[in-house]
Amino acid sequence: MHFEDYLDSLQKKSVAVIGVGVSNRPLLELLLSRGVSVTACDKKSELGSFGEELRAKGCRLQLGADYLKNLQADVIFRTPGMRPDLPELTAAVERGSLLTSEMEVFFEVCPCPIFAVTGSDGKTTTTTIIAELLRAAGRTVHLGGNIGHPLLEDTGKIKPEDIAVLELSSFQLMTMTRSPHVAVMTNLAPNHLDVHKDFAEYIAAKENIFSHQTTQDIAVFNADNDITRKLAEKAVGNVTRFSRQTPLERGVYIGANTSGKQDAIWVSNEKGRRCVLPLADIKLPGVHNVENYMAAIAAVDGLVSDETIRAFARNFGGVEHRIELVRTLHGVRYYNDSIASSPSRTIAGLNSFPEKVILIAGGKDKGISYTNLGPVVNDHVKLLILCGATADVIRASVEQADNFDGLEIIDVETYPEAVSLAQSRADRGDVVILSPASTSFDRFANFMERGNVFKELVNQLT
Repeated sequence: MHFEDYLDSLQKKSVAVIGVGVSNRPLLELLLSRGVSVTACDKKSELGSFGEELRAKGCRLQLGADYLKNLQADVIFRTPGMRPDLPELTAAVERGSLLTSEMEVFFEVCPCPIFAVTGSDGKTTTTTIIAELLRAAGRTVHLGGNIGHPLLEDTGKIKPEDIAVLELSSFQLMTMTRSPHVAVMTNLAPNHLDVHKDFAEYIAAKENIFSHQTTQDIAVFNADNDITRKLAEKAVGNVTRFSRQTPLERGVYIGANTSGKQDAIWVSNEKGRRCVLPLADIKLPGVHNVENYMAAIAAVDGLVSDETIRAFARNFGGVEHRIELVRTLHGVRYYNDSIASSPSRTIAGLNSFPEKVILIAGGKDKGISYTNLGPVVNDHVKLLILCGATADVIRASVEQADNFDGLEIIDVETYPEAVSLAQSRADRGDVVILSPASTSFDRFANFMERGNVFKELVNQLT
């Protein structure tokens, strides 16, 4: 459906937008600017000046603890992270409401090809690499989903020859009935089990990134991950795999460069084999970022030249809050890895450094196991500083691991204490890294705020 036709279809309908956070504010303003009858629903009892702006534009507000009670609307936009089977939403659908989301509508009206990335880890970096490679190749790219900004409001400006590149979470994918033209699944591990009923539901949501593709579409899977390797068998599109561990007849893998060592990314397809990117050209640290490049190369193969890929890799320093070098002070490097909201992310971060590090970890539990984290911490950490609700469970995973050998673990109450302690114990040449292995919601609005607080504290050190 054309974007303007979709907006016209809402003129005689009532619309409810649930959640007046950052992601839905552009949607609200778009609908109101077109004269659509809108009700904004939010559990907050007050929206401040923005609430007054909405009222001035004719928006009705339904706020407070009962914000979903007696929900009456022809179309309901669900906020990301809200389960679609809440009793209030189910009742509304039974009364005839259409339940959708900003992202679902974007898939319906977007006039250009869509590349989308999902997975448990590496989504944002892989999405960013894909977008920047396409831009470097001269394409006009619209970046959105979990990064960038909501793209629905920009749809009228998007041209058919452009490309939309999206990062998609399991929450956004849960009710998707369309899939992108190029789908990338970086990996899968238990995650967000505080929202999903179980791991099976989490996987089922992720599957929507490729389950509605056609035979003309492309699906990229991690061949080293047991779950994604099996999911690849379900895809109807053209499947491309990437592997850091095994050479592939068709796909992206690690092979020998001119030195004879396994130190370059290769592509193998019907046109033959070629060396695309020496690992030494990748500025980002860590084997997980090698995998991110492999996934991105699989997605853009044929659209971006190898020379462009190499030039980009030599200069790309990464995405904020993802093993981001904050500063070097007295020979000590401080890294912000606040995006690490799960044990698997922290494990990847720790494996990025050859030396043992001082680790600051802890946050809110989201219902996943920390058992695998303990052995890696014992192998890669010289001092563990814990701060947050998951401090006890992280400590237990470390002390109960078979390789525990008396690693020093210190609990602190605040981030200023954690950073100050890390500085006092760090020697020249050390690495201090914030990699919480937990969500930020015990004391921060999101991982960005957590990372920014950490960076501010580090930059204040003298």
